Amino acid sequence: MEAIAAFGASSTTKLGFASSTSPSFSRGGNSSGQLYSHGFRTKNPKLKYPSNFTAHALASNGDSVVTLLDYGAGNVRSVRNAIRRLGYEIKDVQKPEDILNANRLIFPGVGAFAAAMSVLNNNGMAEALCMYIKNDRPFLGICLGLQLLFDSSEENGPVKGLGLIPGVVGRFDSANGLRVPHLGWDALQVKEDAGILDDIGRQHVYFVHSYRAMPTDDNKEWVSSTCNYGGEFIASVRRGNVNAVQFHPEKSGDTGLSILRRFLYPSSPLTKAAIMPNEGKATKLAKRVIACLDVRANDKGDLVVTKGDQYDVREQTEENEVRNLGKPVKLAGQYYKDGADEVSFLNITGFRDFPLGDLPMLQVLRETSENVFVPLTVGGGIRDFTDSNGRQYSSLEVASEYFRSGADKVSIGSNAVYAAEDYLRTGVKTGKTSLEQISYVYGSQAVVVSIDPRRVYVKDPNDVKFKCVRASNPGPNGEEYAWYQCMVNGGREGRPIGAYELAKAVEDLGAGEILLNCIDCDGQGKGFDIDLVKLISDAVNIPVIASSGAGAVEHFSEIFQMTNASAALAAGIFHRNEVPIQAVKEHLLKEGIEVRT
Repeated sequence: MEAIAAFGASSTTKLGFASSTSPSFSRGGNSSGQLYSHGFRTKNPKLKYPSNFTAHALASNGDSVVTLLDYGAGNVRSVRNAIRRLGYEIKDVQKPEDILNANRLIFPGVGAFAAAMSVLNNNGMAEALCMYIKNDRPFLGICLGLQLLFDSSEENGPVKGLGLIPGVVGRFDSANGLRVPHLGWDALQVKEDAGILDDIGRQHVYFVHSYRAMPTDDNKEWVSSTCNYGGEFIASVRRGNVNAVQFHPEKSGDTGLSILRRFLYPSSPLTKAAIMPNEGKATKLAKRVIACLDVRANDKGDLVVTKGDQYDVREQTEENEVRNLGKPVKLAGQYYKDGADEVSFLNITGFRDFPLGDLPMLQVLRETSENVFVPLTVGGGIRDFTDSNGRQYSSLEVASEYFRSGADKVSIGSNAVYAAEDYLRTGVKTGKTSLEQISYVYGSQAVVVSIDPRRVYVKDPNDVKFKCVRASNPGPNGEEYAWYQCMVNGGREGRPIGAYELAKAVEDLGAGEILLNCIDCDGQGKGFDIDLVKLISDAVNIPVIASSGAGAVEHFSEIFQMTNASAALAAGIFHRNEVPIQAVKEHLLKEGIEVRT
């Protein structure tokens, strides 16, 4: 599922969550004073355009304000930062009239279809939005902001949409092994006269969604681009000044910024990519290269990026000080410039300090998101807490604080292990675990489960109840098999559950992605654990990120050629500039592995 979002969590908007209702639908033409936006009829006589309304107002009319329809679900901070980066100020929608008075409107929809329609209907926004779009006002919908324009969605439904575009939004079919959500950098097939897409050429853009709309004869006049993932689906629509995209331009790097720039400045000159559209190399879903930053306080109390050797982050010196490899915001910004497809923060002070009071880490996210326009993940300490005053905070509240500060995904470690153990023991999904609560509200695509296993050799796979593999390298006593025991508390405590069993369980509980570490390989620079990554990536239908052990560019091609990993993550070799990110991507391209360039 995308999410069942408890909207209204944002401090920048007063839009509230209410019970689900749907507008009345009737097919018909448009007549004076009334709106039949493909079935949606405006009935509110109080909802009128201002007297100075011009139907074809463009963004080039001189003012520098973007009206933002933000109902408080997920990370919209990056959209705000991108708008400001391009020289515009932001006005938040507080009432339907704000939509009608907008010179340009951006709707970054995040969350579940039904919940979003509930918000729009119960606050009178649906009528205003339909009127605004029907009158060809400058509009950009993002992700769910595209899906809501269609007739209906199958997500927890059917649920009626705004009815502006014919078609039904359905879930990707994972029956044939397709990994859902569709997550990562994929290619577009752009139609002629695609408007805001004219600048991008053949570049990758960032998708993260489980539902999509399909092109049909009834909606083909709207379609400006498609993407192929288990079949062709609609990646963007355009009619006049109305645009919407399924992908996230605010997370698509310079390519995404160029799309937003074209919307805000429609008369600006075309870029080199538009003039030479074949310069890009995007043809399909790319493998991702992720930079990871382990962030903790050093002995002086400053937040620094560190790196462990089999999870030990202290120098082997007399001082035994925390290994300091740089400042997190500066390093994240550099990795973005170097071409990292995502940046992942692991807040390893989170186990000691209450995250909602860990203001420096939240500030790291806020500052990073101002200049880094690729996905940001944060992990560490995302669990239920009780503070020194006895106030209880849920893991959902902790995650929400991270999302509001700029995170796109949260990574859950030890808490997910405990949840999986309970689930495997009882077979019951309680809905009360951190994993379930966060994925229910923000969607599975917002939840990563970080698995920390260590290899345990056995002579006979029947000696243990956990899934074993035939080891590529025999054990110390010639053992031919191994299972992978999951560890918690920073790798200090073993649990009675294997990595295979954990991965299957957390997928059932709502995880959208797995970050697969390996304690044995961590910091060794001898390559990823191929046996482990193959075991897990073959077992689940959600994306798997390979982590731990990278020491050379060949290790990245090896993991992609020998397993079904969707991404590979590294830390120390990037921090020490031993293997630059660009060198990794150049090598992968030479090996015929598609990456974002």
